[in-house]
Amino acid sequence: MREVAVIGAGMTRFAKHLDRSMKDLAREAVEGALHASGVDKNALEAVAVGNAMAGLITGQECIRGQVVLREMGIGGIPVINTENACASAATAFHLAWLYVASGMYDVVMAVGMEKLFHEDKQRSFAAIGSAIDVELMQQTLEKMKATTKDNSAESGAGKSRSMFMDFYAEFARDHMRKYGTTKEHFAKVAAKNHTHGSLNPHAQFRTPRTVEEVLASPVIAEPLTRMMCSPIGDGAAAVILTSAEKARQFTSKPVYVKASVLGSGKDRQPGDPGVTERIAKKAYEVAGIGPEDLHVAEVHDASAPAELIIYEELGLCKPGEGGRLIDEGATSLGGRTPVNPSGGLLAKGHPVGATGVAQIAEIFWQLRGEAGDRQVEGAKVGLTENGGGMVRGEAAALAVHILTV
Repeated sequence: MREVAVIGAGMTRFAKHLDRSMKDLAREAVEGALHASGVDKNALEAVAVGNAMAGLITGQECIRGQVVLREMGIGGIPVINTENACASAATAFHLAWLYVASGMYDVVMAVGMEKLFHEDKQRSFAAIGSAIDVELMQQTLEKMKATTKDNSAESGAGKSRSMFMDFYAEFARDHMRKYGTTKEHFAKVAAKNHTHGSLNPHAQFRTPRTVEEVLASPVIAEPLTRMMCSPIGDGAAAVILTSAEKARQFTSKPVYVKASVLGSGKDRQPGDPGVTERIAKKAYEVAGIGPEDLHVAEVHDASAPAELIIYEELGLCKPGEGGRLIDEGATSLGGRTPVNPSGGLLAKGHPVGATGVAQIAEIFWQLRGEAGDRQVEGAKVGLTENGGGMVRGEAAALAVHILTV
């Protein structure tokens, strides 16, 4: 396999873009990536396009990538559409990497795009709620209702809020029972990410928040408050990948993909590692590094408890010590291993099909020293972790990427 480099990235601001089409958002990201890399669109040999919800939100199915790219004059080449829930764009990046690493193509683009806002918000939440085994969905909700003993708590799932917040709330309660983690720990994660997001011009929310403000925001599903939950959003991101050899024609600052690992959840015995831990371990082995070597990470903080648990799954700390890590400030800008300097999904936003490539773009900018006010000083090794959907209590799809300079 050949070494692969990322040489350019483009991204829209993640926001509520009711007045913009997905074609328009994708164009901004794609043209930004092409301009930043110095690659002409006619030099692209293939494109992988991640999107999850267009069919349910707009009715556009089957040929989503071809539809948006033809508007930009990009055609005649392989266009692969990847739908893998929240990991759709990370999956597109993985396929783009594989195209180049295999030697099949030298210049490939990965795109992630999504429009989730709709005048009927229930339609948006229903679309997100489809990323689960629908036959088991009702059984799961009934189990959570029995656990919380609060019938009203579950009544809004999939209607006035994303159903996934109820799942994350259950994971949070379980972590609290096992390890003594507190609601304040989760609030610290959210406050950190909102403060990071205030430094990011691409972020949906750009107001720094305190722990007190996070705790005072409305309860969504105990112990989660609104500011502990990622918002729906619209946006797009794109990156250009080339062989390491060809990258030298375009830039003196390539960012190398040292590991691109995609996996899925599986049935497992109690005590067996979950999907995040399994995929991260494999990525570390492929890259030849360990968690102690990371300088920066972008992870799938669809909720604040999710980020804290991911600390442990990635090996940034031992199981049960996520609360200690956030107490120490280790994952804040200026800390030992800053996590989600972009603001993460909590503040940057979570247009589902765009998130994975947006994470790659952030790490690309961080490793090139181009992240502005949120720059992690001296960052040379970065990781992204992006999960999608849920089957039997864990991510249905999950990708981990490790990049270096």
